[in-house]
Amino acid sequence: MTPVFLLENLQRFIQEKTADIILPVRTRTGSNEQKERAAKVYKMGLPEKDDAQQQVPYILLKFLTGLDDKAAGEPEESSCKVRIIFAVYSEDGQDGPLALLNLILRVRSELKKAGTVGGGQFVLELPLEYIVYQDTTAPYYMGEIMTNWSIPTIQRDLGDILLNA
Repeated sequence: MTPVFLLENLQRFIQEKTADIILPVRTRTGSNEQKERAAKVYKMGLPEKDDAQQQVPYILLKFLTGLDDKAAGEPEESSCKVRIIFAVYSEDGQDGPLALLNLILRVRSELKKAGTVGGGQFVLELPLEYIVYQDTTAPYYMGEIMTNWSIPTIQRDLGDILLNA
């Protein structure tokens, strides 16, 4: 469950730290739909598979891998990788990529500044890799941050083990 808690905490953290970045939304001609809003943050997938373009702008948190490791004489350590995917919309071929980069850099700087999420339970580890996809198709622009996290280990329950004296 620990990676799930990490995703929940990351969702709250990123939503809070990006709430003031208002981005364009693609609207149908003649509709009264909202024309701008902050990016919504989702965990693992978008609400509906077919509405990826309708959800833009968004930030998607995807758990990739987890690792439990123990070096000789060292305590057990757990870690995981989370990909943070960003999608924005803009009719302007210069504003779109810049808005995307701005959103990525905001999340990057806030994560580095905090160093942890979940009350210090989840620790951000370097390297922190970020990229703007060069092959995205206008008017949609995408990028990502690849994050590494130290997460709490699961403790073995030794309460039922009897030791021979």
